[in-house]
Amino acid sequence: MLALTSIWTTVLLATAVALAPMAIDMYLPALPQIGTDFGADTGQVQLTLSLYLAGFAVAQLVCGPLADRFGRKPILIAGLGLFALASIGCALATNIETLQVLRFVQAIGGSAGPVLGRAIVRDIYQPRDATRVLAVLAGMMTLAPAVAPMLGGFIVAFMDWHWVFVVMAVYALLVITAIAVGIPEPLHPDNRQPFRITSLLRNYRKVSTDPTFIGYTLTSAAMYGGLFSFLAGSSFVLIEVLGVAPEHFGFFTAVTAVGYLTGNMTTVRLNRHFAPDQILYYGLALAVAAGAGMTVLAWLGVYSPWAVVLPQALFMVASGMVFPQTMAGALANHPTRAGSASALLGFVQMTTAALAGVLVGVLHDGTPLAMATLIAGFAAAGLLSYVLLVQRHPAPGFATGNAGS
Repeated sequence: MLALTSIWTTVLLATAVALAPMAIDMYLPALPQIGTDFGADTGQVQLTLSLYLAGFAVAQLVCGPLADRFGRKPILIAGLGLFALASIGCALATNIETLQVLRFVQAIGGSAGPVLGRAIVRDIYQPRDATRVLAVLAGMMTLAPAVAPMLGGFIVAFMDWHWVFVVMAVYALLVITAIAVGIPEPLHPDNRQPFRITSLLRNYRKVSTDPTFIGYTLTSAAMYGGLFSFLAGSSFVLIEVLGVAPEHFGFFTAVTAVGYLTGNMTTVRLNRHFAPDQILYYGLALAVAAGAGMTVLAWLGVYSPWAVVLPQALFMVASGMVFPQTMAGALANHPTRAGSASALLGFVQMTTAALAGVLVGVLHDGTPLAMATLIAGFAAAGLLSYVLLVQRHPAPGFATGNAGS
């Protein structure tokens, strides 16, 4: 088996964590076709995304504590197995209602990847080192958002949207096999927590009343709202409004994935000279500027794919700078409750993302303006959370003036 600190362990964790964005990004080009096949309107189709995010959010609250009790590896394998079964069910769905339900189930299994990926990094590394590892892991994860929409677009154009879910199931089974034989259990027996309702509630109470956790979590959740506003609306805006062919949709979203990768790699470099909270501030300021730029272009009636994609690419650079800092900062004070803390962080993130998906569906007016306004608003909320909460309650060693030499 691989050593826990091996770069190949990080790569393997990235493949598990990448399952979640893949389950979203790969089927984005299929949304208009799904609506046509099932005779469903935009709101009904958008609900397949929002229900996935809602299931993802709720499942994390149980997945994290289960992993704190029984170990990371068995829960991760079980979750990915459920994801694979639900993906097969999605491929066989014959109406929009069945697809909605199975997307919810798919998310319950898929939640294990991000929750336990973050928890395993916290098991292995100290908080300051974890920011660098999370940045590297997130950088590797950008391969999924870059490749998945292109693959999904070609599947939709030349085959059928059902095959998108078949590919997801095969990928999940491959990851299960690699994890089962590739990595040892990272949770030390002394750090295992009892799985009792009283213990569960006590862990969540301790985590949720930590002002440091609250600050970083709300900041991260706001950025997730902006990110998922784009994910929920991009296929309709780019394909239906701006006339991008489904097979070309992935090339535009790949530009935003490159932005995310750029942000992650920038974080790795800046981490050597700046405190994590300084990097966090720079990222949030860039996100606000990017969201405002997209909104102004939409308000002026500049209806071009690049008027959406280029500002979003800058927003993704900002996201790549923000997420490693907020994830490590939120978990910093909870080394023995990393699973529960990661689960609660993910719950808040995905609940906000689900809300963003619903808002995009409700407010969509046949132009890019509603999506752009939501992205700008969520970015501003993230900056406000940083100013009001993170600056007052920074994680140990994260505040300005604690940068490494």
